[in-house]
Amino acid sequence: MDDWDYDDDEEDGISRRTAILGGLAGAAAIGALGWAAFRPKPVERDVLYVNTWGGIWEAAARRAYFDPFTAETGIRIRTVSPVSFAKLSAQLRTGIYEFDVTTLGLAELARANAFGLVEPTASHLGDDGLWPGAVQHNSLQTHAYATLISYPKDRFPGGGPQSWADFWDLQRFPGPRCLQRYAARVLGVALLADGVPPDQLMPYDLDRAFASLDRIKPAIRVWWAAGPQSLQILTAREVSMIGIWSNYAQKASLQMAGGLAVQWNQALIDKGCWVVAKDTPRAEAAWKLLRFIGSRPEGLAEFCKSDFVGPLNPQAFDHIDRDIARVMPTWPQNLAQGVMMDAGRLGDVDAMTRRFDEWVAV
Repeated sequence: MDDWDYDDDEEDGISRRTAILGGLAGAAAIGALGWAAFRPKPVERDVLYVNTWGGIWEAAARRAYFDPFTAETGIRIRTVSPVSFAKLSAQLRTGIYEFDVTTLGLAELARANAFGLVEPTASHLGDDGLWPGAVQHNSLQTHAYATLISYPKDRFPGGGPQSWADFWDLQRFPGPRCLQRYAARVLGVALLADGVPPDQLMPYDLDRAFASLDRIKPAIRVWWAAGPQSLQILTAREVSMIGIWSNYAQKASLQMAGGLAVQWNQALIDKGCWVVAKDTPRAEAAWKLLRFIGSRPEGLAEFCKSDFVGPLNPQAFDHIDRDIARVMPTWPQNLAQGVMMDAGRLGDVDAMTRRFDEWVAV
């Protein structure tokens, strides 16, 4: 006889048939609960997740953009920081979205477009209410920041460097230097130092750029990685001169006795670009936020004043005191001296970054 005699065999007063049928019913119930647990949750239509830099940046964005947007639309903003290109890329692969909107610099924007990581702006952001050039490369470009030369005035009482060629001139202007460890910006200033005209800067001639960097490398004491680090290096007078973001140079000028020189000539200007993550389930709310940000110059002015970045909408200057506006990268006199980067003409950002990282490590 088979071991499973469902009609007659009992164990502790429970027939085997009863036990097995009960077990099957329990398994079915657990399976149903398990399926419910793993079933995709409904998309939250009244919540939007935004990737930010945190800290002062996020506080400014919340005051200028997020809170007014929520008051007008009812859509709550939840933030995720810091900004992460790696997470933007991972979301498209996994389908798990930690955020729907983020801001990228021009180099990261070029990479994001190359890999199809952001939603196209066509049909979502029209020209109505926006300034010329606001929408480029599938992004809303709202503000600018500059990499420029700064140094303590007393280091060069006879007059300091006026250009990147001077920054590279170790004979006339001796002393240690500091630059950002960021390929797309450093390669640009290296080419300007080598005499490349601004209108011919991009796409970068990488061989020429690295040959230029070879000449300055022995004088680079530190390759700074974050804005606060560059501020500390400058205010501690660890170097004779530094390539630094303009807003951090302004912060340093408030802390340094003896005066600080800020050289706007050949400042390399980058942009902050708002993008919508590709295939995000909350795209409708994301586009509402970008249209909201782009249509309010007073909000952009509030955001830019918090950190001395420059508005790309000229109307925003109507809401900024002149003394503050004059130290922003997009103030007309400063902008005229600068060199604007272009996400569409940078070239292969991944390739240049790999080569730069390898060059720094040697």
